[in-house]
Amino acid sequence: MKVEQIYTGCLAQGAYYIVSENEAVIIDPLREVKPYLDRLEKDNVTLKYIFETHFHADFVSGHLDLSKKTGAPIVYGPTAQPEFEAIIAEDDQIFEIGKIKIKVLHTPGHTMESTTYLLIDENGVETAIFTGDTLFLGDVGRPDLAQKAGSITQEDLAGILYDSLQTKIMPLDDSITVYPAHGAGSACGKNMQKETVDILGNQKKTNYALNQPDKESFIREVLDGLTAPPKYFGMNVAMNKGGYESLDAVMDKGLTAVSVEDFEAFAEETGALILDTRSPGEFYKGFVPNSVNIGLKGDFAPWVGTLIVDVKHPLLLIVDEGMEEEAITRLSRVGFDNVLGYLKGGFEAWKNSGKETDEVKRISPAEFAERYNENSKIIDVRKISEYSAEHIDNAYNKPLDVISDWVHTIDDSEHFFLHCAGGYRSMIAASILNSNGIRNFTEIEGGFGAIKKTEKFPTSDFVCHSKTI
Repeated sequence: MKVEQIYTGCLAQGAYYIVSENEAVIIDPLREVKPYLDRLEKDNVTLKYIFETHFHADFVSGHLDLSKKTGAPIVYGPTAQPEFEAIIAEDDQIFEIGKIKIKVLHTPGHTMESTTYLLIDENGVETAIFTGDTLFLGDVGRPDLAQKAGSITQEDLAGILYDSLQTKIMPLDDSITVYPAHGAGSACGKNMQKETVDILGNQKKTNYALNQPDKESFIREVLDGLTAPPKYFGMNVAMNKGGYESLDAVMDKGLTAVSVEDFEAFAEETGALILDTRSPGEFYKGFVPNSVNIGLKGDFAPWVGTLIVDVKHPLLLIVDEGMEEEAITRLSRVGFDNVLGYLKGGFEAWKNSGKETDEVKRISPAEFAERYNENSKIIDVRKISEYSAEHIDNAYNKPLDVISDWVHTIDDSEHFFLHCAGGYRSMIAASILNSNGIRNFTEIEGGFGAIKKTEKFPTSDFVCHSKTI
């Protein structure tokens, strides 16, 4: 028997490849299925089942493409109602793969179809659980994504999740390995550990959610501090439940090299968003006017989903040479399939054509230290939790994830400085501000981490700034 966790850092997502004898299963596959097909071919095994723990919200699963390419059936837990052919398993149903078995444990709460899969080895020993978003390391799945107005609330779901954990997970042996669907950085939980594998006994000791004295306490603690989920989540659920275009077709359309003239025309005719995936260090020096910078070398896909939201919105890409396929693949992971093409020759081709360009004013932390005074206006686009821990005295917290709520409140007549933790998010914010006609600001290279090293700035604990600037 072989169990392999296939972890994708930018989504903080774990898929699982399990082999016994000449048969295999895959749990929660990503959109691009070639890595799984390569493993099957290398191991000379047949894919018998594709198990889905639930209808995912934060990424588009590869279940449909993988099933079409291998003939393997898709399996969901009880109550799931996909709009395509699938096996809807019963609670406690057993599936045999080679010499091992997988038992279905219906664990609703994160969503009503959420299911944990219990691995039983060739000796009949319960060995591991693949918990999806039911149980994370250090946390549990957020119980607010499947609530329906007037019928079920997040409090109801949290209570259902508590019952699932107490009746299905807690009675299992402490030695069982826990394989969750996500790790630290995912928006599907709030308190995940950095590790991606653990034993259940340790989680029973260290996971706050498993250590509540009663259901009421569990509901209160799990819901406390829960921020609104990214707005693209609902669209990803719809794609996972209802179906989507094959990745092959998405790639064929997106991998279209577009000349400078056509690129400009396409943007005007289609209303496409120009997405520049270069690094912040390259973007600020020069870019196509009104383009938005979300660097490919970062949490690219989640930020695209959070800020663009509409997965059907047409996109035109600017990428570093050779990174076209990578960019389209990562966009497809969160359902952004409407890529019209990419700029042939990249930004250099645009600049060399004589077209208008734009830039962001960026300064070093040392220069910021020289220019800073007590009247300086500063916008910190980090998360509230980061800002709460430590920030520059008198800085205003305007989190990037809700920039659409505050961008139009900015007074462009008064200069301000802009920073995040390291420069990635502040350049995203800078590009969005620029595209909205707000230009009277200066972005700080290296963010708060670099600013602190100058040791010239007073910092303070959390102060809520609601004032518009």
